[in-house]
Amino acid sequence: MEIRIESESDVPIRHQLTEQIVFLIATETLKAGQPLPSVRELARRLKIHHNTVSDAYQDLVKRKWVVRRRGSRLVVAPSETLTPPAKAQTLDDLINATIRAARAMGYSLQALRERVRERLLTEPPDHIIVVEQDPGLREIMCDELRTALPWQVEGCSREELQTNRGLAIGALAVTLGHAIADVDLLFPKERPVIPVSFTAADEQLNMIRNLRQPSAIAVVSTSDLFLKMARSILAPAIGQRHTLREVLLSHENPSVARAADVVFCDSIAKRHIRSSKVIHYRVLAPESLDYVSTAMKSYQSG
Repeated sequence: MEIRIESESDVPIRHQLTEQIVFLIATETLKAGQPLPSVRELARRLKIHHNTVSDAYQDLVKRKWVVRRRGSRLVVAPSETLTPPAKAQTLDDLINATIRAARAMGYSLQALRERVRERLLTEPPDHIIVVEQDPGLREIMCDELRTALPWQVEGCSREELQTNRGLAIGALAVTLGHAIADVDLLFPKERPVIPVSFTAADEQLNMIRNLRQPSAIAVVSTSDLFLKMARSILAPAIGQRHTLREVLLSHENPSVARAADVVFCDSIAKRHIRSSKVIHYRVLAPESLDYVSTAMKSYQSG
């Protein structure tokens, strides 16, 4: 511990000693936990009165730069003791303290941002993000996941994810199987994207096939893509015997479906339908929901 005292200076010796030790600690020349010389040893080395060293040491203890350990030995305080006495009350306080500490250590804000992003991307996921191009279908998938699972669920397109890579932070990605190759590239290799599949419509098709009388069937959805898929799926069962009407919720009032004999709808549309003749089609297969749940639990328990 190199300290130089100038006895002819206008600065009191006690202050010279105190501030030089503070500087040695602040520059990490003296490390956390490192013991300081005894009062008499330092006084002898610097050729000053031992009371001056004792007073300087007391100042350092009061300012929390050093702490007492077993007996009367003084050591450099652990880093957490050197933080400002007022504890962070909000997330912004914590962020501000981190920025100041990074700057004090010579790191640029760019370096801090990149490193924080890298670290956050490797953290276990705490929510689910559905990556799907069709907004309506994405909304339905999110809704079904929220209903079935306890975690927060968000949604975005691939383009949104490419523009804002922060969306991947803390997220377990879910997408339809055909899109895996494109979506997987946007997430850490340590957290592969979970493929999901649609529910088979066999039960719903059988219900239509078993209709005894020619019927008016309405397909109601928040997704234009869902309507197109339903049209193709139901076509063999409807044939020439039944009639089909498509209702897109964003364009038409769901009450128009009341005149139908049977209403085929997605999970969101079902909440808007007031009819006892509803055929509810859940888009996501139960096996897919179980797969997503198991993946989330494995990350969080690991």
